[in-house]
Amino acid sequence: MKRLFDFLASLIALVLFSPIIALVAWKIRKNLGSPVLFRQTRPGLNGKPFEMVKFRTMKDAFDQQGNLLPDSERMTPFGDKLRNSSLDELPELWNVLKGDMSLVGPRPLLMQYLPLYSEEQARRHEVRPGVTGWAQINGRNAISWEDKFKLDVWYVDKCSFWLDVKILLLTVKKVLIKEGISAQGEVTMPPFKGNKND
Repeated sequence: MKRLFDFLASLIALVLFSPIIALVAWKIRKNLGSPVLFRQTRPGLNGKPFEMVKFRTMKDAFDQQGNLLPDSERMTPFGDKLRNSSLDELPELWNVLKGDMSLVGPRPLLMQYLPLYSEEQARRHEVRPGVTGWAQINGRNAISWEDKFKLDVWYVDKCSFWLDVKILLLTVKKVLIKEGISAQGEVTMPPFKGNKND
């Protein structure tokens, strides 16, 4: 039922939001140039890699050694508005349609975090990653990694259709009030360094 709901809801959303998606893509091309989409390999169900797509929110900027500058130095006011409105997440509906992601589930993080999880934290990969999730409506990036992973595992244990509906409705509220978008002093979250304690 969850997969059927994801497929139908993402298909309908892609059709309904297509004018907004086209407008945002045009704005990104105008403000940041090409590419319009940000693509990155992320771990999916059972840690299996997939290519996640989002709208690009940062400019390409490098130091004199050719290293990519920190996120805070590459973020533009335009990109910040995209992220604050969560419009940058719209292309992930394509990932949901394909079956790489679900509308609701633990957010897909970075591949290099996989060996850093404790056994309990790694359980977040027992379900498909989501566009939104239980951690997103309970603090998003304003809470610690440890608290975020506890919320992810709680969702894995309690996952149900009605919980997903509740999370989707609360996500709309969170997006409207722009709460928990960034950790204090960060553009998003500081890198996860690992915590082997359950």
